[in-house]
Amino acid sequence: MDIYKKVRTFVAKFFKMSKGVLLVNLGSPDSTSEGDVRKYLGEFLMDPRVIDLPYLSRAFLVKGIILRTRPKRSAQAYRKIWTKEGSPLIVHTRNLTDKVQAQVDIPVLMAMRYGKPSIASAIEALDRQGVTELLLIPLYPQYAMSTIETISVLVHRILRRKYPHISLTEVPAFYHRPEYVKVLATSIKEYYKEGEYLLFSYHGVPQRHIYKSDVTKEHCQLNDICCNTLSPAHQYCYRHQCHALSKAVAQELNLTSDHYSTSFQSRLGRDPWLTPYTDATLGKLAEQGIKHLAIVTPAFVADCLETLEEIAIEGKEQFLSHGGNTYNYIPCLNDRQDWVHVIAQWIEKWQKF
Repeated sequence: MDIYKKVRTFVAKFFKMSKGVLLVNLGSPDSTSEGDVRKYLGEFLMDPRVIDLPYLSRAFLVKGIILRTRPKRSAQAYRKIWTKEGSPLIVHTRNLTDKVQAQVDIPVLMAMRYGKPSIASAIEALDRQGVTELLLIPLYPQYAMSTIETISVLVHRILRRKYPHISLTEVPAFYHRPEYVKVLATSIKEYYKEGEYLLFSYHGVPQRHIYKSDVTKEHCQLNDICCNTLSPAHQYCYRHQCHALSKAVAQELNLTSDHYSTSFQSRLGRDPWLTPYTDATLGKLAEQGIKHLAIVTPAFVADCLETLEEIAIEGKEQFLSHGGNTYNYIPCLNDRQDWVHVIAQWIEKWQKF
Protein backbone atom coordinates (compact mmCIF):
# COMPACT_ATOMS: atom_id res chain seq x y z
CA MET A 1 0.00 0.00 0.00
CA ASP A 2 1.52 3.36 -1.03
CA ILE A 3 1.69 6.39 1.28
CA TYR A 4 -1.37 8.03 -0.31
CA LYS A 5 -3.52 4.99 0.42
CA LYS A 6 -2.21 4.84 4.00
CA VAL A 7 -3.12 8.49 4.59
CA ARG A 8 -6.54 8.03 2.99
CA THR A 9 -7.27 4.99 5.15
CA PHE A 10 -6.22 6.85 8.31
CA VAL A 11 -8.40 9.88 7.48
CA ALA A 12 -11.40 7.68 6.74
CA LYS A 13 -11.06 5.87 10.07
CA PHE A 14 -10.45 9.08 12.02
CA PHE A 15 -13.54 10.81 10.69
CA LYS A 16 -15.56 7.58 10.76
CA MET A 17 -15.97 7.68 6.97
CA SER A 18 -15.98 4.50 4.99
CA LYS A 19 -16.39 4.08 1.28
CA GLY A 20 -17.68 1.05 -0.59
CA VAL A 21 -18.56 0.03 -4.13
CA LEU A 22 -21.50 -1.88 -5.55
CA LEU A 23 -21.32 -3.41 -9.04
CA VAL A 24 -24.80 -4.27 -10.34
CA ASN A 25 -25.74 -6.47 -13.27
CA LEU A 26 -29.05 -7.82 -14.57
CA GLY A 27 -29.38 -11.18 -12.84
CA SER A 28 -30.09 -14.83 -13.52
CA PRO A 29 -32.26 -17.73 -12.32
CA ASP A 30 -30.84 -19.78 -9.46
CA SER A 31 -30.83 -22.85 -11.70
CA THR A 32 -32.11 -24.10 -15.04
CA SER A 33 -35.22 -25.63 -13.48
CA GLU A 34 -38.50 -24.37 -14.89
CA GLY A 35 -39.58 -23.22 -11.43
CA ASP A 36 -36.48 -21.10 -10.85
CA VAL A 37 -36.73 -19.62 -14.33
CA ARG A 38 -40.39 -18.76 -13.76
CA LYS A 39 -39.57 -17.04 -10.48
CA TYR A 40 -36.79 -15.02 -12.10
CA LEU A 41 -38.85 -14.02 -15.13
CA GLY A 42 -41.71 -13.00 -12.88
CA GLU A 43 -39.51 -10.60 -10.93
CA PHE A 44 -37.86 -9.28 -14.08
CA LEU A 45 -40.94 -8.77 -16.25
CA MET A 46 -43.10 -7.32 -13.46
CA ASP A 47 -40.68 -4.42 -13.14
CA PRO A 48 -42.67 -1.39 -14.43
CA ARG A 49 -39.53 -0.07 -16.12
CA VAL A 50 -39.19 -3.27 -18.13
CA ILE A 51 -42.82 -3.68 -19.14
CA ASP A 52 -44.19 -0.18 -18.65
CA LEU A 53 -47.90 -0.97 -18.49
CA PRO A 54 -50.31 -0.20 -15.64
CA TYR A 55 -50.03 -2.81 -12.89
CA LEU A 56 -53.17 -4.79 -13.71
CA SER A 57 -52.38 -4.90 -17.43
CA ARG A 58 -48.78 -5.87 -16.70
CA ALA A 59 -49.85 -8.57 -14.24
CA PHE A 60 -52.33 -10.03 -16.73
CA LEU A 61 -49.70 -10.09 -19.48
CA VAL A 62 -46.87 -11.49 -17.37
CA LYS A 63 -48.66 -13.82 -14.96
CA GLY A 64 -51.60 -14.71 -17.16
CA ILE A 65 -49.79 -15.23 -20.46
CA ILE A 66 -45.98 -15.06 -20.50
CA LEU A 67 -45.28 -17.14 -17.39
CA ARG A 68 -47.53 -19.92 -18.68
CA THR A 69 -45.28 -20.72 -21.65
CA ARG A 70 -41.99 -18.82 -21.61
CA PRO A 71 -40.31 -20.46 -18.55
CA LYS A 72 -40.16 -23.85 -20.27
CA ARG A 73 -38.51 -22.43 -23.39
CA SER A 74 -36.19 -20.21 -21.39
CA ALA A 75 -35.14 -23.09 -19.12
CA GLN A 76 -34.17 -25.11 -22.19
CA ALA A 77 -32.15 -22.15 -23.48
CA TYR A 78 -30.37 -21.69 -20.14
CA ARG A 79 -29.36 -25.36 -20.15
CA LYS A 80 -27.44 -24.78 -23.37
CA ILE A 81 -25.14 -22.20 -21.78
CA TRP A 82 -25.07 -23.15 -18.08
CA THR A 83 -21.64 -23.97 -16.64
CA LYS A 84 -20.43 -26.17 -13.80
CA GLU A 85 -20.04 -23.00 -11.75
CA GLY A 86 -23.56 -21.84 -12.60
CA SER A 87 -24.96 -18.99 -14.64
CA PRO A 88 -22.31 -17.42 -16.92
CA LEU A 89 -23.55 -13.93 -16.05
CA ILE A 90 -23.16 -14.57 -12.32
CA VAL A 91 -19.79 -16.27 -12.74
CA HIS A 92 -18.34 -13.52 -14.93
CA THR A 93 -19.64 -10.77 -12.66
CA ARG A 94 -18.28 -12.51 -9.56
CA ASN A 95 -14.87 -12.92 -11.18
CA LEU A 96 -14.91 -9.28 -12.24
CA THR A 97 -15.81 -8.18 -8.72
CA ASP A 98 -13.04 -10.28 -7.15
CA LYS A 99 -10.45 -8.89 -9.54
CA VAL A 100 -11.56 -5.29 -8.97
CA GLN A 101 -11.48 -5.90 -5.21
CA ALA A 102 -7.87 -7.00 -5.53
CA GLN A 103 -7.02 -3.64 -7.13
CA VAL A 104 -8.59 -1.28 -4.54
CA ASP A 105 -8.54 -0.90 -0.78
CA ILE A 106 -12.25 -0.47 -0.06
CA PRO A 107 -15.07 -3.05 -0.06
CA VAL A 108 -16.40 -4.04 -3.50
CA LEU A 109 -19.52 -6.18 -3.72
CA MET A 110 -21.70 -7.31 -6.58
CA ALA A 111 -25.48 -7.53 -6.80
CA MET A 112 -28.15 -8.40 -9.33
CA ARG A 113 -31.20 -6.30 -10.10
CA TYR A 114 -33.22 -9.51 -10.27
CA GLY A 115 -32.40 -12.72 -8.46
CA LYS A 116 -29.44 -13.31 -6.15
CA PRO A 117 -27.40 -11.76 -4.69
CA SER A 118 -29.98 -9.01 -4.34
CA ILE A 119 -29.19 -5.32 -4.19
CA ALA A 120 -30.80 -5.14 -0.74
CA SER A 121 -28.58 -7.90 0.65
CA ALA A 122 -25.43 -6.33 -0.81
CA ILE A 123 -26.20 -2.91 0.67
CA GLU A 124 -26.92 -4.56 4.01
CA ALA A 125 -23.52 -6.27 3.86
CA LEU A 126 -21.77 -2.99 3.04
CA ASP A 127 -23.59 -1.28 5.91
CA ARG A 128 -22.36 -3.98 8.30
CA GLN A 129 -18.83 -3.14 7.15
CA GLY A 130 -19.40 0.47 8.15
CA VAL A 131 -19.82 1.91 4.65
CA THR A 132 -21.27 5.42 4.72
CA GLU A 133 -20.37 6.49 1.18
CA LEU A 134 -21.45 4.24 -1.66
CA LEU A 135 -20.34 4.23 -5.29
CA LEU A 136 -22.91 2.54 -7.50
CA ILE A 137 -21.67 1.16 -10.83
CA PRO A 138 -24.44 -0.29 -13.01
CA LEU A 139 -22.70 -2.61 -15.45
CA TYR A 140 -24.44 -1.18 -18.50
CA PRO A 141 -22.63 1.02 -21.04
CA GLN A 142 -25.88 2.67 -22.24
CA TYR A 143 -28.74 4.30 -20.35
CA ALA A 144 -32.19 2.74 -20.52
CA MET A 145 -35.30 2.69 -18.36
CA SER A 146 -34.95 -1.07 -18.04
CA THR A 147 -31.27 -1.05 -17.01
CA ILE A 148 -29.58 1.91 -15.31
CA GLU A 149 -32.80 3.68 -14.37
CA THR A 150 -34.43 0.73 -12.62
CA ILE A 151 -31.22 0.02 -10.68
CA SER A 152 -30.89 3.65 -9.60
CA VAL A 153 -34.52 3.89 -8.50
CA LEU A 154 -34.28 0.73 -6.41
CA VAL A 155 -31.00 1.73 -4.74
CA HIS A 156 -32.38 5.18 -3.86
CA ARG A 157 -35.49 3.55 -2.39
CA ILE A 158 -33.50 1.12 -0.25
CA LEU A 159 -31.15 3.81 1.05
CA ARG A 160 -34.02 6.20 1.81
CA ARG A 161 -35.97 3.59 3.75
CA LYS A 162 -33.25 1.74 5.64
CA TYR A 163 -29.88 3.46 5.30
CA PRO A 164 -30.34 7.25 5.23
CA HIS A 165 -26.82 7.63 6.67
CA ILE A 166 -25.28 6.25 3.45
CA SER A 167 -24.56 8.83 0.74
CA LEU A 168 -24.68 7.76 -2.89
CA THR A 169 -22.60 8.49 -5.99
CA GLU A 170 -23.65 6.90 -9.27
CA VAL A 171 -21.53 6.13 -12.31
CA PRO A 172 -23.67 7.10 -15.33
CA ALA A 173 -23.73 5.44 -18.74
CA PHE A 174 -20.12 5.07 -19.87
CA TYR A 175 -20.61 4.30 -23.58
CA HIS A 176 -18.64 7.42 -24.55
CA ARG A 177 -15.76 7.22 -22.08
CA PRO A 178 -12.51 6.86 -24.07
CA GLU A 179 -11.04 4.29 -21.69
CA TYR A 180 -14.08 2.03 -22.09
CA VAL A 181 -14.20 2.44 -25.87
CA LYS A 182 -10.52 1.55 -26.10
CA VAL A 183 -10.91 -1.60 -24.01
CA LEU A 184 -13.91 -2.71 -26.04
CA ALA A 185 -12.08 -2.07 -29.32
CA THR A 186 -9.02 -3.94 -28.05
CA SER A 187 -11.14 -6.94 -27.07
CA ILE A 188 -12.70 -7.01 -30.55
CA LYS A 189 -9.29 -6.81 -32.25
CA GLU A 190 -8.22 -9.98 -30.50
CA TYR A 191 -10.99 -11.98 -32.20
CA TYR A 192 -11.74 -10.02 -35.38
CA LYS A 193 -10.35 -11.41 -38.64
CA GLU A 194 -9.47 -9.20 -41.57
CA GLY A 195 -12.20 -9.11 -44.19
CA GLU A 196 -15.06 -9.85 -41.81
CA TYR A 197 -18.14 -7.64 -41.70
CA LEU A 198 -18.72 -6.48 -38.11
CA LEU A 199 -22.26 -6.37 -36.71
CA PHE A 200 -22.90 -4.57 -33.43
CA SER A 201 -25.94 -6.24 -31.87
CA TYR A 202 -27.50 -4.39 -28.93
CA HIS A 203 -30.35 -5.52 -26.73
CA GLY A 204 -33.51 -3.92 -28.04
CA VAL A 205 -36.01 -1.75 -26.17
CA PRO A 206 -39.55 -0.73 -27.11
CA GLN A 207 -39.64 2.45 -29.19
CA ARG A 208 -41.90 4.07 -26.61
CA HIS A 209 -39.07 3.84 -24.04
CA ILE A 210 -37.00 6.14 -26.23
CA TYR A 211 -39.76 8.72 -26.33
CA LYS A 212 -40.37 8.43 -22.57
CA SER A 213 -36.68 9.02 -21.84
CA ASP A 214 -36.54 12.18 -24.00
CA VAL A 215 -36.15 14.98 -21.46
CA THR A 216 -36.92 17.57 -24.15
CA LYS A 217 -40.16 15.77 -25.11
CA GLU A 218 -39.60 16.76 -28.74
CA HIS A 219 -36.11 15.79 -29.94
CA CYS A 220 -36.28 12.02 -30.45
CA GLN A 221 -37.59 10.92 -33.83
CA LEU A 222 -35.93 7.48 -33.90
CA ASN A 223 -33.72 8.28 -36.86
CA ASP A 224 -30.10 9.11 -37.61
CA ILE A 225 -30.81 12.83 -37.90
CA CYS A 226 -31.92 13.26 -34.29
CA CYS A 227 -29.27 10.83 -33.02
CA ASN A 228 -26.53 12.88 -34.72
CA THR A 229 -27.90 16.28 -33.70
CA LEU A 230 -26.52 17.47 -30.37
CA SER A 231 -29.23 17.51 -27.71
CA PRO A 232 -29.73 17.13 -23.93
CA ALA A 233 -31.90 14.15 -24.89
CA HIS A 234 -28.77 12.14 -25.70
CA GLN A 235 -27.93 11.78 -22.01
CA TYR A 236 -30.82 9.34 -21.70
CA CYS A 237 -31.28 8.16 -25.30
CA TYR A 238 -30.47 4.49 -25.64
CA ARG A 239 -30.59 4.54 -29.44
CA HIS A 240 -28.17 7.47 -29.70
CA GLN A 241 -25.75 5.88 -27.25
CA CYS A 242 -25.72 2.55 -29.10
CA HIS A 243 -25.03 4.14 -32.47
CA ALA A 244 -22.43 6.48 -30.95
CA LEU A 245 -20.58 3.52 -29.43
CA SER A 246 -20.63 1.57 -32.70
CA LYS A 247 -19.18 4.57 -34.52
CA ALA A 248 -16.49 5.18 -31.88
CA VAL A 249 -15.36 1.55 -31.86
CA ALA A 250 -15.40 1.36 -35.68
CA GLN A 251 -13.12 4.38 -35.75
CA GLU A 252 -10.74 2.67 -33.32
CA LEU A 253 -10.75 -0.36 -35.62
CA ASN A 254 -10.37 1.74 -38.79
CA LEU A 255 -13.57 0.31 -40.25
CA THR A 256 -15.43 2.25 -42.91
CA SER A 257 -19.22 2.56 -42.82
CA ASP A 258 -19.67 -0.24 -45.39
CA HIS A 259 -17.87 -2.73 -43.15
CA TYR A 260 -20.06 -2.52 -40.04
CA SER A 261 -23.61 -1.81 -38.91
CA THR A 262 -25.84 -1.77 -35.83
CA SER A 263 -28.88 -3.90 -35.02
CA PHE A 264 -31.10 -4.72 -32.03
CA GLN A 265 -31.97 -8.13 -30.58
CA SER A 266 -34.20 -9.80 -27.97
CA ARG A 267 -37.52 -8.08 -28.68
CA LEU A 268 -40.57 -9.20 -26.71
CA GLY A 269 -44.22 -8.88 -27.69
CA ARG A 270 -45.86 -7.22 -30.67
CA ASP A 271 -45.13 -3.56 -29.96
CA PRO A 272 -42.51 -1.91 -32.21
CA TRP A 273 -38.97 -2.11 -30.85
CA LEU A 274 -35.79 -0.48 -32.07
CA THR A 275 -34.86 -1.56 -35.57
CA PRO A 276 -33.28 -3.11 -37.52
CA TYR A 277 -33.82 -6.42 -35.75
CA THR A 278 -30.72 -8.59 -35.42
CA ASP A 279 -32.34 -11.83 -36.55
CA ALA A 280 -33.64 -10.23 -39.75
CA THR A 281 -30.31 -8.45 -40.29
CA LEU A 282 -28.34 -11.70 -40.11
CA GLY A 283 -30.38 -13.22 -42.91
CA LYS A 284 -30.31 -10.04 -44.98
CA LEU A 285 -26.52 -9.67 -44.74
CA ALA A 286 -25.95 -13.25 -45.86
CA GLU A 287 -28.37 -12.83 -48.77
CA GLN A 288 -26.59 -9.61 -49.78
CA GLY A 289 -23.32 -11.49 -50.19
CA ILE A 290 -21.67 -11.03 -46.78
CA LYS A 291 -19.99 -14.40 -46.30
CA HIS A 292 -17.77 -13.77 -43.30
CA LEU A 293 -19.38 -12.14 -40.27
CA ALA A 294 -18.12 -11.10 -36.85
CA ILE A 295 -20.70 -10.09 -34.25
CA VAL A 296 -20.31 -8.32 -30.90
CA THR A 297 -22.89 -7.45 -28.23
CA PRO A 298 -21.86 -4.15 -26.55
CA ALA A 299 -25.04 -3.67 -24.52
CA PHE A 300 -23.59 -6.32 -22.22
CA VAL A 301 -20.28 -6.39 -20.37
CA ALA A 302 -20.72 -10.04 -19.33
CA ASP A 303 -21.77 -12.99 -21.43
CA CYS A 304 -25.25 -14.28 -20.64
CA LEU A 305 -28.27 -15.99 -22.16
CA GLU A 306 -28.83 -13.21 -24.68
CA THR A 307 -25.26 -13.37 -25.95
CA LEU A 308 -24.33 -17.04 -25.66
CA GLU A 309 -27.60 -18.67 -26.69
CA GLU A 310 -29.42 -16.04 -28.76
CA ILE A 311 -26.40 -14.67 -30.65
CA ALA A 312 -23.56 -17.21 -30.47
CA ILE A 313 -25.81 -20.24 -31.11
CA GLU A 314 -29.09 -19.14 -32.72
CA GLY A 315 -27.51 -16.24 -34.58
CA LYS A 316 -24.94 -18.52 -36.14
CA GLU A 317 -27.62 -20.91 -37.34
CA GLN A 318 -29.56 -18.02 -38.91
CA PHE A 319 -26.57 -16.56 -40.72
CA LEU A 320 -25.26 -19.85 -42.07
CA SER A 321 -28.71 -21.05 -43.13
CA HIS A 322 -29.09 -17.94 -45.30
CA GLY A 323 -25.83 -18.52 -47.15
CA GLY A 324 -23.11 -17.20 -44.86
CA ASN A 325 -19.82 -19.11 -44.65
CA THR A 326 -18.19 -18.15 -41.34
CA TYR A 327 -19.64 -16.67 -38.17
CA ASN A 328 -17.38 -15.24 -35.48
CA TYR A 329 -18.98 -14.47 -32.11
CA ILE A 330 -16.83 -12.03 -30.12
CA PRO A 331 -17.17 -12.46 -26.33
CA CYS A 332 -18.14 -9.70 -23.92
CA LEU A 333 -15.52 -8.02 -21.75
CA ASN A 334 -16.33 -10.37 -18.84
CA ASP A 335 -13.38 -10.20 -16.42
CA ARG A 336 -10.61 -9.06 -18.79
CA GLN A 337 -7.77 -7.44 -16.90
CA ASP A 338 -7.87 -4.22 -18.91
CA TRP A 339 -11.59 -3.89 -18.12
CA VAL A 340 -10.84 -4.59 -14.44
CA HIS A 341 -8.24 -1.81 -14.58
CA VAL A 342 -10.75 0.68 -16.02
CA ILE A 343 -13.26 0.04 -13.22
CA ALA A 344 -10.51 0.24 -10.60
CA GLN A 345 -9.48 3.61 -12.04
CA TRP A 346 -13.04 4.91 -11.75
CA ILE A 347 -13.13 3.81 -8.12
CA GLU A 348 -9.76 5.35 -7.28
CA LYS A 349 -10.74 8.64 -8.90
CA TRP A 350 -13.92 8.72 -6.82
CA GLN A 351 -11.96 7.93 -3.65
CA LYS A 352 -9.92 11.13 -4.09
CA PHE A 353 -12.99 13.30 -3.66
